[in-house]
Amino acid sequence: MHKHNNGLKTALLLGAMFGLLLLIGSLIASGTGQSMFIWLFALIGVGTTAYGYWNSDKLAIRAMQAYPVTEAQQPQMYRIVRELSISAQKPMPRLYVSPTMAPNAFATGRNPENAAVCCTEGILQLLDERELRGVLGHELMHVYNRDILTSSVAAAVAGVVTSVAQFMLFFGGGDRRNANPIAMIAMALLAPLAASLIQMAVSRTREYDADEDGAQLTGDPLALASALRKLEMGVQRAPLPEDQRLVNTSHLMIANPFLGGAKKLFATHPPMDDRIARLERMAGRPLGY
Repeated sequence: MHKHNNGLKTALLLGAMFGLLLLIGSLIASGTGQSMFIWLFALIGVGTTAYGYWNSDKLAIRAMQAYPVTEAQQPQMYRIVRELSISAQKPMPRLYVSPTMAPNAFATGRNPENAAVCCTEGILQLLDERELRGVLGHELMHVYNRDILTSSVAAAVAGVVTSVAQFMLFFGGGDRRNANPIAMIAMALLAPLAASLIQMAVSRTREYDADEDGAQLTGDPLALASALRKLEMGVQRAPLPEDQRLVNTSHLMIANPFLGGAKKLFATHPPMDDRIARLERMAGRPLGY
């Protein structure tokens, strides 16, 4: 479904992150004379990634205190998701609602057969049916594009890089006789920052993908553009509390759920203006026609 190069960009970003992890392992190995560190850190990365990937739906649903809904409880949500799933020729995910007035939505799960889509009560009240269809199309494309796997890998490796860097900073990686102390300290300080920047870049790239592919799935880019504009204002009125569990899952959401916002370089979501402008270009006309 892609007509863009964001898939290649994501692969390059993840490759850079794994390369950073192996560089740290190599640096510690050169200082200790033990090459096992390279393989040890790679193994930790694989294990952490597998755990996060396999349990991604449970962790996100639990963080948002979401509850499963039936078709009788949410007929509009079911109707839209069923129609879009049939159109994409994919299985229908489980549907959840989170009891918060903060307007947002996210999709999670390790594959289309084990996926969940969650809307908050706030977004269900804020958007009309056409706009909600745009949002749900976006979320379904996160599932169909396997973005949960991508984000799980990025988050897990970034976490391992940070942990290893802290180990280097406090313990020096073991025997320091063969190590370059300046290089060790520099890597310990800069590696977590680099890993975080790469993780955020991966997240922004996947959001652009889901916007474009979701708009193609619904055939209505302006509906998603309108929804994003409402969400930006809605989050300002009703943000999520910056609880650590919510912070850890915020990259899954269609809009940054917190007040304020980091600079572009440090943001997990692309700027709303950029996303809206891209969707308007897809439609060939500005919003509010």
